Amino acid sequence: MKHYVGLDVSVKETSVCIVDENGKLCRERKVVSHPEDLVAILSDPKFSLERVGVEAGPLSQWLVEGLAKAGLPVFCIETRHTKAFLDALQQNKSDRNDARGIAHMMRVGLFKDVHVKTLTSQKRRALLTARSLLQEKAIDLENEMRGLLRNFGLKVGHASGGTFERRILELVEHDAELAEIMEPLLAGRCKLREGLAKLEKRVLAEAKQGEVCRRLMTIPGVGPIVSLAYVSAIDIPSRFRHSRSVGAILGLTPVVKQSGEMRRVGHVSLRGDAMMRRLLYEAAQSMMTRVAKWCWLKAWAMNIAKRNGSKKAKVALARRLAVVMHRMWVDGSEFRWTREDTVSTVAA
Repeated sequence: MKHYVGLDVSVKETSVCIVDENGKLCRERKVVSHPEDLVAILSDPKFSLERVGVEAGPLSQWLVEGLAKAGLPVFCIETRHTKAFLDALQQNKSDRNDARGIAHMMRVGLFKDVHVKTLTSQKRRALLTARSLLQEKAIDLENEMRGLLRNFGLKVGHASGGTFERRILELVEHDAELAEIMEPLLAGRCKLREGLAKLEKRVLAEAKQGEVCRRLMTIPGVGPIVSLAYVSAIDIPSRFRHSRSVGAILGLTPVVKQSGEMRRVGHVSLRGDAMMRRLLYEAAQSMMTRVAKWCWLKAWAMNIAKRNGSKKAKVALARRLAVVMHRMWVDGSEFRWTREDTVSTVAA
């Protein structure tokens, strides 16, 4: 007889529920949230496991990888689908009931599995997240120093990079109390900027070493950060049958609501990888405003800007960039600046 497992994961413990193909409850247990403890309880020879379900979450990648290495048929399931199923199934929410609900999802097959990224992509994502965090904290600290000094009529003005610290010291030179306040803030900013510089060097080295990243950087407006983030976000390009599907996964396609004769097209869905979506928008903005050389992609976006405004054009270009980058990755080609080059390559 086939058996199905639902795992409701929390930081310390995981609720385990095992049911058979008829829905009969076979075992319920709480174990430590660690792959070895889960494998120990699921390796009982009297159970013929058909599917093991884990809801996507902070620990899901680590647990799914550990269970998969042990040879268990594990699936990481989509959070929104799981919530909708559990809300329809139960009135009282608890870890035990959630594990039961996930087990029944596995039994009836009403779930959507989520791609679990490779270890390399996870580490690249961690690198990019850490870099973004240090950058945000350094900017926040600089803005706080500007605000504190403005209360005393001291205006920092335009100062960035190496000139910021010098400008702060000039303003508080004749005020010992303010200088004492600014000293630890400047020291903290210096540490953040040093760490940011180290991580940016690491990002640049990773992008230069990757053959795919180097090809993606042939697109105007796409640099090391955007290319490395895209490679880590997509992970395995073959999981998309069509390149146009990438835009929807990154939340760059409009939401359509239809009922009867009513059909309304709204804003973009904004679902999926928020960091990648932001970076693609910045790349689109860079192509439209900073890149001097024209290409067919920039001309296409400028025509949209004339009809619908620059903001919508940048969003459309961000989606188009995601599609083009996926196609370049699959084809192993570099960016083609003109339509003629694209057509001739396809014809060949």
